[in-house]
Amino acid sequence: MEGNASLLSNYLPVLVFLSMALAFGLVLVGAGFALGPRRPDSAKLSPYECGFEAFEDARAKFDVRYYLVAILFIIFDLEIAFLFPWAVALNGIGTFGLLSMAVFLVILVVGFIYEWKKGALEWE
Repeated sequence: MEGNASLLSNYLPVLVFLSMALAFGLVLVGAGFALGPRRPDSAKLSPYECGFEAFEDARAKFDVRYYLVAILFIIFDLEIAFLFPWAVALNGIGTFGLLSMAVFLVILVVGFIYEWKKGALEWE
């Protein structure tokens, strides 16, 4: 029994904090809903995309180049993320680390040149 009492005394402040945070959040959301202005008009209720009216069906097909550019961005962005820890640990990894990163960057540059020559980065 004593173990349960100490467990409750340890977690009671956390429970009180969470319940107060939940109550405070609900009060603020409710106040915003009750006191906020409601003046709907056609401009506020219309669907938009990137700041202008939608001109096609939402289920329209995108050009595959859109996805290719997005994937290329993610790939090259991740490669840059690999360069930061390498640069920080360059003194510790020595010549082997320098050569492996050089091979990595050469492969990356060859892939970039290939995509550039194929026209994957052209947006027409």
